[in-house]
Amino acid sequence: MAARAARTDGNADDLDVEEALALVRKHPGGTTDTPRHPHLHPRHDATAWSDARAIAEDAPRHGTGGRTGYLTPVAVPLASALGLTLAAPLTALTDLPSFDTSAMDGWAVSGPGPWSVRDEGVLAGHSAHTPLTDGEAVRIATGARVPPDTTAVLRSEHGRTDDKGRLHVTAATRPPHTVTHGQDIRPRGQECRSGDQLLPVGTPVTPPVLGMAAAAGYDTLTAVPRPRVDVFVLGDELLGEGLPHDGLIRDALGPLLPPWLRALGAEVTAVRRVGDTEQALYEAITASDADVVVTTGGTAAGPVDHVHPALRRIGAELLVDGVQVRPGHPMLLARTKDGQHLVGLPGNPLAAVSGLLTLAEPLLRTLAARPAPEPYTLPLREGVQGHPYDTRLVPVALRGDRALPLLYNGPAMLRGVAAADALAVVPPGGARPGQEAELIDLPWTSGGIGVCFT
Repeated sequence: MAARAARTDGNADDLDVEEALALVRKHPGGTTDTPRHPHLHPRHDATAWSDARAIAEDAPRHGTGGRTGYLTPVAVPLASALGLTLAAPLTALTDLPSFDTSAMDGWAVSGPGPWSVRDEGVLAGHSAHTPLTDGEAVRIATGARVPPDTTAVLRSEHGRTDDKGRLHVTAATRPPHTVTHGQDIRPRGQECRSGDQLLPVGTPVTPPVLGMAAAAGYDTLTAVPRPRVDVFVLGDELLGEGLPHDGLIRDALGPLLPPWLRALGAEVTAVRRVGDTEQALYEAITASDADVVVTTGGTAAGPVDHVHPALRRIGAELLVDGVQVRPGHPMLLARTKDGQHLVGLPGNPLAAVSGLLTLAEPLLRTLAARPAPEPYTLPLREGVQGHPYDTRLVPVALRGDRALPLLYNGPAMLRGVAAADALAVVPPGGARPGQEAELIDLPWTSGGIGVCFT
């Protein structure tokens, strides 16, 4: 233990599972001789992992968002709406199609054949043409407006012209082709009539939704905006570039957090390095007008852990102060003011990821009015050691219908999660091979439409 870093960053509370189990084996009875190790004994004021997620999901409903909890809807251009959630029904502004159109390349025909063919053709985007007379045909392109008095559209492969320029139905088709009234014509209003509700409130905006909105006449959508997030990276020992040296280490969370938060549907409005002083942190938080502030490190009780003192000075309401989960035990959630929350992540990288998925994800999901992912389980290919009292989040790779636990899953390690498809939720005491485990998909492996790294 002497090799641990002097500063805690909210990280030293993440005792390695192997160390905890070793201490349990050494003092199985928990007698008065058992060392009062803070990592071994359950912290009674810490929140259970599932309860912490529920609190984070519900937190915005007690602020300015009221019962819904989501941010005030705004009009968003179609080009910027992907991944948002509709805050108003998508109602057709016109009939679709708005006029009778040809569903195929071919001939618009009137009455029974054979037909005399007009010289000029009908193309998509052209204005209305002269009505057809009985026994007359005209070349027509897919999507073009059919002339008045058109009986049907004869597909190109079903027609032929003779030496006199008259159009006949091809006789060689098997079975023989016949022309029926309305054939291969998309009638006006076939898909919807003006005023029809196409999609309800709460629909995620996907590429097909954008296409439908454009076809229905929309230039903007009324949607819930992305929550604005400021990221404050704490730690005077962090380097922004180059190799670690002289007790300094590379900042992993500065590059990791912004794209991950964007993948969770947030708009990252600032990423700042903040000095290791209470005053610097206090000034950074109070100056932020973001919907959510995310801090890294400083959530425990060490000499340079300033998150708690800064929150007390602000008068913030602590909603979650420690979670029964490894890694990431000292994470926290606070309401700093009406309409703003702070997620305090531990400074160790995988512990920070744990906090991100435990507290930030459900908080952002409610603010953005995004649907909760469907929970699912898979059997574990191998057993996983558990913490004696806390839930563990373990990186796993999906292999067919099983989840393979990955190595390098310590609080300070990213090697495991960098190769992972999901995190497995391992209950206290561990899981045996073949046991079903709840999985949390990573945003870029779940296929969620909110994934955005730019």
